Amino acid sequence: MAVRTTGRHAGDTKSRILDAAETLFIECGYEAMSLRQITSRAEVNLAAVNYHFGSKESLIHSMLSRRLDRLNQERLKLLDRFDEMLGPRLTCEHVLGAMFIPALRLSRDPRVGGKAFLRLLGRAYTDPSSFIRDFLNAHYESVAVRFFDAFQRALPHLPREELGWRLHFAIGALSGVLAGTDTDSLISEFSQGKSMNDLQLIARLASLMVAALKAPLPDGSQLATFAAVLGDATEGGPEGQMEGANPAAGVAGSQPATGGFEPSAPAASDGERRGGNVEASPFLPVLHGTA
Repeated sequence: MAVRTTGRHAGDTKSRILDAAETLFIECGYEAMSLRQITSRAEVNLAAVNYHFGSKESLIHSMLSRRLDRLNQERLKLLDRFDEMLGPRLTCEHVLGAMFIPALRLSRDPRVGGKAFLRLLGRAYTDPSSFIRDFLNAHYESVAVRFFDAFQRALPHLPREELGWRLHFAIGALSGVLAGTDTDSLISEFSQGKSMNDLQLIARLASLMVAALKAPLPDGSQLATFAAVLGDATEGGPEGQMEGANPAAGVAGSQPATGGFEPSAPAASDGERRGGNVEASPFLPVLHGTA
C-alpha cells in the first residue's frame, strides 16, 4: 500500500530519498546501489519510494535532474553572455569558463549539494552504466551540441571528429579526478596550504585543457614513432599480433570510425563498449557528468 504523506513531511521524505540516492550513487555507482540501501539510508520504507518516484530508474532520473538541470541552465546563460560580448572573438578559454565557473559556484552552495556536487558530476560521467549514459545523452543533448558548436567556432582548425576525441579524452580525465574522494586534499597539497580561489583554479585547469585542445595534429613522423612502439610492444606475443597489418593504419591522416560527434548516430551496443570501442558521440556525456 502506498504511503501517503502531505505537507512538509512529504517534502522532507522525498528530499531524504533523493539525498540518500545521491550519496550512494557517488559512493557506489548506479549498478551497485539498490533500493534497499536507499530506503535504509533515507530511513523510509519501499512504499515511500514507490509513492514518490515509482521505480529506481525514475528516482535516479530525478536525483540527477535536480542538480544538472540548474547547472546546465547556468552554463548556457554564461555562454550566451560570452557570445553576445565577443561574437567571432569567442575563445576556447571562454567556452571552458562557461562550463566550469557555474559548477564551481554551485559546489560552494550547500543548498545544491555543496562539496559533493563536483563528485556527483565526476561520477555521472565516469559511471559505466548504459542507463546513466542514455539518460544524460537524451536529456542534455541540446546543451552538449551548443557547447560543441562553440568549441568548434573557437577551434576552427580542428576537424569535427578530432575535436570530439580531444574533448572526450580531456574532460573524461578530469571527471575521473572529480569522482575521487581526495580532490580537496590534493588541491590543498598542490597549493602547499595556500588558499586558491575559483579564478586561480579555473586558470590552472583551463591552461592544461587549452593546450590539449590546441595541440597540432600528429604528423607522419610522430605516427611512425607510435607505430614502431606499438610494433615493439606486440612483437613475439602470443596475442595481439599485428603481423601483416600496418600499425598506423586508421591513424595517419584518417579519423576514427566511431567517435565523431554526431548526435543522431546510434550508440554502440553494451557488448561493443565492453569490447573497448568508444561509443559514437564521445562528447555528448561531457557536459552532463563534468564541470
